[in-house]
Amino acid sequence: MMLLVPANPLRPRRPDDHFAPEAHAARAAGIDVAVVDHDALARDEAQAAVTAVPAGAVAVYRGWMLRSDRYAGFADALAARGVTLRTSAEQYHRAHELPGWYDDLAPVTPISTWTTGAERTAFDEARTRLGSGAAVLRDYTKSMKHHWHEAAFIPDLADADPAWQVATRFRELRADDFTGGFVLRAFERFTTTEVRTWWIGGACVLVGAHPDTPDDLPPTGLDLTTLTPLVAALDLPFVTVDLARRDDGVWRVIELGDGQVSDRPTSISADDFIAALWAGGPQ
Repeated sequence: MMLLVPANPLRPRRPDDHFAPEAHAARAAGIDVAVVDHDALARDEAQAAVTAVPAGAVAVYRGWMLRSDRYAGFADALAARGVTLRTSAEQYHRAHELPGWYDDLAPVTPISTWTTGAERTAFDEARTRLGSGAAVLRDYTKSMKHHWHEAAFIPDLADADPAWQVATRFRELRADDFTGGFVLRAFERFTTTEVRTWWIGGACVLVGAHPDTPDDLPPTGLDLTTLTPLVAALDLPFVTVDLARRDDGVWRVIELGDGQVSDRPTSISADDFIAALWAGGPQ
């Protein structure tokens, strides 16, 4: 098994500074590490991006987020060199974009509906389908929660024009990163910061803080009994699931993401992180 990380843009033979601790921890554990050119991947120049990757291995990527089509090109370019990503392009797409995982996790996540594209007619139809009350807006891959009142929170779905103003601002802020369409999720009140859980082959191997709040450590003994069979049924090799406790005490899924492009909180050391991931997966 080989770990792939983005190269440092200024020193292309070295790992990017953000992922260097994980690369160093992997090498210390006897795991092969290679770098890829993330900027080339983002430009859809996948063959050029993987020239430093040695042939003939199964690989796990730990790097910056990629659009699903760019990841597919990445997988194809590696396959041409005899390297297989443990997470296939189809699996990445299902984990990375909300419509790919929502139906399987519907019992444990806020009710959601979405559009294809960014037209107002489609947005209004989705808004009507969701019903009344407050909602949170995002696209298939990301919210703008740090712009909560202007680009994320919709106080009342019945107020068409104010809701569209939020959607318009969201679209402006996401710019070229806007993915798929608008997603509207019923608003639920949470009483905790988010907990990030890491899963390999349907089993939880690590529980930690969310990267946005790395010092807010999760409670001990987090009960994942209900969630585990749902995640296992997705049949995805490496994912994260972000959880928060609702005001009635129930833990709810905020997000599922592909584990390769999910950030590690600073409160989890790179050594502990690599040890947990490699212990949980095939060697």
